[in-house]
Amino acid sequence: MTNPTLAAGEVERHLRARRDGGRGLLMPYVTGGIAPGWTDYLSAFADAGADAIEVGLPFSDPTLDGVTIQRASAAALARGASTRRILADLAGLPDLGVPLVASTYYNLVLHDGPEAFCAALRRAGVAGLIVPDLPVHEAGELMDVAAAAGVEPALLASPTTPPTRLAEIAARSRGFVYAVSLMGTTGERDGLAASAAELAGRIRRVSDRPVLLGFGISTPDQARRARRHADGVVVGAAVMRRVLDGAGPDDLRAFIATLRQALDQECDRSG
Repeated sequence: MTNPTLAAGEVERHLRARRDGGRGLLMPYVTGGIAPGWTDYLSAFADAGADAIEVGLPFSDPTLDGVTIQRASAAALARGASTRRILADLAGLPDLGVPLVASTYYNLVLHDGPEAFCAALRRAGVAGLIVPDLPVHEAGELMDVAAAAGVEPALLASPTTPPTRLAEIAARSRGFVYAVSLMGTTGERDGLAASAAELAGRIRRVSDRPVLLGFGISTPDQARRARRHADGVVVGAAVMRRVLDGAGPDDLRAFIATLRQALDQECDRSG
């Protein structure tokens, strides 16, 4: 079991406190720069009960993302979105009361260099980072640089991650551990993968850090079921499909509220 206070920063303290208070954790995702006034979505998420918000920094070759987030990334890039512009938008926001977690591919980190990249995140008010194509055995430099900048990199674990590697991921991850519920890309699914429960259980046996399940969590019922095994959920493609279909902040606030309600009902049932 890892030391629960080891290098606990803003994201982990926030998520841990809410989890320990009996709350199911909810982190919705939005692709930065997807639409004019896109930061209004963040306020809607926070209003609806999000516990953290993931902001995607779009990349031209999002290899771990399915068609929905690929389309969203392409649309944002076509509008002229860039890391600098997205971070500038975030820097101008009032405090939302929940931490922001950036997600992107390692090419964008390398483009500026890890030190400059992490420093820019922190100046923009971003406290966490997800880099899905960075394996744990190559993450040392970024982990050190991010820690110095006050940014918490969360590492990903999958259903096929072997025990020794899983323990290393859980120990080195900061903020939370991102549990990939199935082998595949992001995207909406008809049901919660059976592999999700097993993976979440394996992580919890080696770490006390919050465990968030992602990849395929699409509906309130799936969020409720995921909460039985993990501390919370990440919801991306289901959000971005609605954005691509023209949903505004009020529409997204209503959708996130249904996920919040489902998580709360599960916590009440199990508590």
